[in-house]
Amino acid sequence: MSGLSGVRLLLLWGCACLWLSSSASGALVISRNDEAPQEARRAARSLQKRSTNEATVEVQSVTVQCTVTSRFAHTVVTSTALNKANVSQEIFFEMELPKTAFITNFSMEIEGQVYVGEVKEKEKAKQQYEKAVSSGQTAGLVKASGRKMETFSVSVNIAGESNVTFILTHEELLQRKLGQYEILTRVKPKTLVQEFQIVTNIYEPQGLSYVDAHATFLSNELLPLVEKTVTDKKAHISFSPTVEQQRKCPGCDGTLIDGDFIIKYDVNREKSLGDIQIVNGYFVHFFAPSDLSRVPKNVVFVVDRSGSMGGTKMQQTREALLAILKELDEEDHFALIKFDEAVGVWKTSLTRATKENVAEAMVYVSGIRENGVTDINSAVLSGVDMLIRDRRSNTLPERSVDMVILLTDGMPNSGVSDISTIQQNVRTAMGGNMSLFCLGFGNDVDYSFLDVMSKQNKGLARRIYEASDATLQLQGFYEEVSSPLLSEVDLRYPDNAVDFLTTSHFSQLFNGSEIVVAGQLMDSNMDQFLVEVFGQGFEDDFKVQGQASAVDWDMMYPDEEYIFGGFTERLWAYISIQELLEKSKSGTPDEKVNATAKALDMALQYSFVTPLTSMVVTKPETEDGPDSPLIADKLTEVQRQQAEKMVHQFRGVSMAKTAYQHSPTYFVDGDPHFMIELPDRDDALCFNINNIPGTIFNLVKDPQSGIVVNGQIIGDKKIPPSGKINTYFWRFGIVHQNLGVRLEVSTQDISVFQDNKRVKLLWSDTAGLKGTNVDLSVMKDRSLTVTLKDSVKFVILLHKVWKKHPYHRDYLGFYTLDSHLLSPSVHGLLGQFYHGIEYEVTDLRPGEVPEKPDATMFVRGRELNVTRGWQKDFRREVKNGENVPCWFIHSNGTGLLDGDATDYIVSGLFKTV
Repeated sequence: MSGLSGVRLLLLWGCACLWLSSSASGALVISRNDEAPQEARRAARSLQKRSTNEATVEVQSVTVQCTVTSRFAHTVVTSTALNKANVSQEIFFEMELPKTAFITNFSMEIEGQVYVGEVKEKEKAKQQYEKAVSSGQTAGLVKASGRKMETFSVSVNIAGESNVTFILTHEELLQRKLGQYEILTRVKPKTLVQEFQIVTNIYEPQGLSYVDAHATFLSNELLPLVEKTVTDKKAHISFSPTVEQQRKCPGCDGTLIDGDFIIKYDVNREKSLGDIQIVNGYFVHFFAPSDLSRVPKNVVFVVDRSGSMGGTKMQQTREALLAILKELDEEDHFALIKFDEAVGVWKTSLTRATKENVAEAMVYVSGIRENGVTDINSAVLSGVDMLIRDRRSNTLPERSVDMVILLTDGMPNSGVSDISTIQQNVRTAMGGNMSLFCLGFGNDVDYSFLDVMSKQNKGLARRIYEASDATLQLQGFYEEVSSPLLSEVDLRYPDNAVDFLTTSHFSQLFNGSEIVVAGQLMDSNMDQFLVEVFGQGFEDDFKVQGQASAVDWDMMYPDEEYIFGGFTERLWAYISIQELLEKSKSGTPDEKVNATAKALDMALQYSFVTPLTSMVVTKPETEDGPDSPLIADKLTEVQRQQAEKMVHQFRGVSMAKTAYQHSPTYFVDGDPHFMIELPDRDDALCFNINNIPGTIFNLVKDPQSGIVVNGQIIGDKKIPPSGKINTYFWRFGIVHQNLGVRLEVSTQDISVFQDNKRVKLLWSDTAGLKGTNVDLSVMKDRSLTVTLKDSVKFVILLHKVWKKHPYHRDYLGFYTLDSHLLSPSVHGLLGQFYHGIEYEVTDLRPGEVPEKPDATMFVRGRELNVTRGWQKDFRREVKNGENVPCWFIHSNGTGLLDGDATDYIVSGLFKTV
């Protein structure tokens, strides 16, 4: 099964994981951290030492429901267990899920009460967890448990004669590899289950070319129990054996269910443009054209033969290389480099893969033996140099793909040994003109080093596990990347039609894989737009264009109460976060910081448990203690170390000043986020004000000029999945008492009141209004500029949201320009800062979130803990905005504001006193 990816779940019940104990409350960690906190490891080991009594715990039901919509898999696992004893006991729930999946919900129902998880920033949740562990509470663990899986586990104390229902939900984009998608459910109950069911529904508008379902544990008597119904665009697969059907033998408790339940499928690919689906204001484009000629490749195999590769590793490497050489096409060119502390080459240039040359190379491979230490830098650069020389001498086909495949098991310990230096050397040498694929052999390899280096050079890394099938793993990986069909693939969409695109340029497309691009539509009512795809093929350039059209899901699936009305948005968010997480590891220092911040924001918005976030579930109070947190986590030890390194990098630049090229700006935008730019300090401050929708705040009040600005907030339409109601400004009242002018600006329209007359402007028009006391300039659906005579200028931005969005509404941003024209007595939430504020920032240190360090601020005679963060300035780019670094003051600006935030609440939009 090497090279296949998909939805994978392991469900373990019975004596393997239903532990009975008098222990009280617990904490949960979902983590890829093989080196879990010491307290957690001790707690986990203590669970395994406790005595069990399976007869007092009954697993009543287990249901795995997987819904796949256009490759996006949404899986819900529900399990109910009953404590039949008359005393409280600890029940342990465990399962596996794909390492590429994001948990989106974990909840428990205990005695009729449901406890639902909430996604938070990781470090905040981690503090709660560590507090629980240090107080002696039980800890569950999730850690890397296999090649593609990680194990989720949680323990909870249940009262006598009570039951608990666990619900775990995760989402993942299925990747097409070797021409198919795979959904794998790993089931190892170890005991009989009263109600057991696996149900998978697949919805693919392109049409299903084939669907196959089988299981490693299905014997002849269980095989007929798999029900499969496949139509043109939908497949339904279910497996629901009764207790009697699960039994190994009549009357015994052993179960036949022990293994993997596997579904493989692919879709029809008739259009060379690919498939574009438009749903609810978002689109997704799947591109995997059929019947393309493969592009010849020029591949340099760089093989570690140092002493640590001795024994089985070297034997399996030779066997894999021998098999791979046989698969080379005669149009390919290849080279072999072996290295320890020295570099040895089979030939000094790449050789065409004729039968004679391949046979000669196989003899060379058979003679490779391990010896010495490891100089990765020299070896890889030798391979790159060979490709560059052969390109310059025109001995390689003009239309061909260059790649280096590195196989190593160790850390560089000869020549250049600094990892960052090696990565920079390789990146500079390759210059974006070739791909690097790294295969890390064994558990001791520094995989993160290889992973980052590959992604910096248009490639990818793969860990090769030390097992009897390592040879097959190597071959499987090579098969994935050995047949390039196109290079330099560009997927293009009209600039005025789509926004917030995921990556749309790809260095290459391999046979059996698929390119996926998603984005947001600028006009939510758009049901078609032009799409163009360009790429370099073997003989000719690949060019195709066509119209994307919306999918009518109701007509396609008329009998379905379909739950995925917003699946395209979640698919877009999933891809965006994955790409940002990759950039946070392989980008430049600035790209890493910005990508991490964006990934964190999106993960919190869409309730994804990522390496930057955690899910916290507050457990019920027990007789042994108060509420304790359960925390779903997804951080490896390597990722934690990288985050700490980022803090040190940020330590050197966070105090650097940003050179502003404009006058001071004070604004409020977003949820609502207040920003105070201080160009004389080359710095900025920001804070957030939270209050109930409908509240009106005074932003500016200048008694001398008579200028007053008030703003009213509005909330989301309903509570979003994150559980947090966002609030925004949707209405502003601007008063100039001395001039007798009032303006009401809302997300609907703009009204000017003067001399008992009203003039109304619409956002749908570009218009101007010039008066003796006030000038207005409206840019259609974008901005309003208000210039008051001989005084301040305000800019109000309109943020339009898709009308059918289930949660969000249109909102406004408010920006103050030329604030120096107001009097020294000006006040208000923003006005109090118009003439500057004195403060000092010292003691920069790691914060709750590694990429957002804390510091101490001295302001207004107070000492505050502040955090370096970012806010969005939308003046130049109203859609995406620009990230502006600032010092964030917590708790509604407490300590920075004059008084309390509630002091600025007023009773009316035009209230002046």
